[in-house]
Amino acid sequence: VQLVESGGGLVQPGGSLRLSCAASGFTFSRYGMSWYRQAPGKERELVAHTGGAGGSTRYSDPAKDRFIISRDNAKNTVYLQMNSLKPEDTAVYYCFAAFGLWGQGTQVTVSS
Repeated sequence: VQLVESGGGLVQPGGSLRLSCAASGFTFSRYGMSWYRQAPGKERELVAHTGGAGGSTRYSDPAKDRFIISRDNAKNTVYLQMNSLKPEDTAVYYCFAAFGLWGQGTQVTVSS
C-alpha cells in the first residue's frame, strides 16, 4: 500500500508544474484524495481535495483559480496542475488518501 509522488522541481515564477501521485495496494476509486504542502518552518496545509469519483473538488484559498486537482481512476493516479506559480508556493507537496495514507512528498521550488 503506497502513494508515490512525482513531477516536482525548480520552476520560475509564473511557470507551471504538474504533480502526479501513483497509488497502489488499495481500491483507489473508493477514496477521496488530497494534496497537501509543507513549507519550511510552517505546518502542513491542505491544497486541494477530490472525491472518490472525482466529481467534487475543493481548494484552499491560495490554490483557487491557479491549481487544478484531477484523478484518473483507471490509472490509480491523482494529479495537481499548478499554474501561475509564486515563490510562496515553494514547499514539499504530499499526496494523501482519505483512509490515512501519505506519500513521501515531492519538492517544488519556485524561484528565479
